[in-house]
Amino acid sequence: MADPTVTFPDVERLVVDFLTDRTELASATVDNVPPAGFDGTQQVVLVSRSGGAWIDDQHLDQPLVDFEVYGPSKTSAHTLALTVRSALLALRGTTYGTAYVSDVVEADGPRWLPDWNRSAANRYLSTVRLHIRPAA
Repeated sequence: MADPTVTFPDVERLVVDFLTDRTELASATVDNVPPAGFDGTQQVVLVSRSGGAWIDDQHLDQPLVDFEVYGPSKTSAHTLALTVRSALLALRGTTYGTAYVSDVVEADGPRWLPDWNRSAANRYLSTVRLHIRPAA
């Protein structure tokens, strides 16, 4: 008998929807695309899948997800990055459609990374690895 087809969730949408519902992030725009008129000085969290792999024999997807976190100052961008970092830990044990997030592992914590395309921008970048299994 053939294994059932694996349906992968939209990891970016999973994370965006989760973070958008967090009250501590209500003042920030969270999405996988920049908002209209974005110049890097607004409170924005950009979510992008940057890699990762499916482990077939474990039925485990391990996407790497990058977070570009912006703010009106370096200090505010850093504070927002730390808030995102903390909020992501609450993603453990949640179900999104047919996906169950069994773990959230920080691959690279928030680091200052100037945005060369936006001269006024204040940006921190971090990466997490999610462990996602089909929901039971």
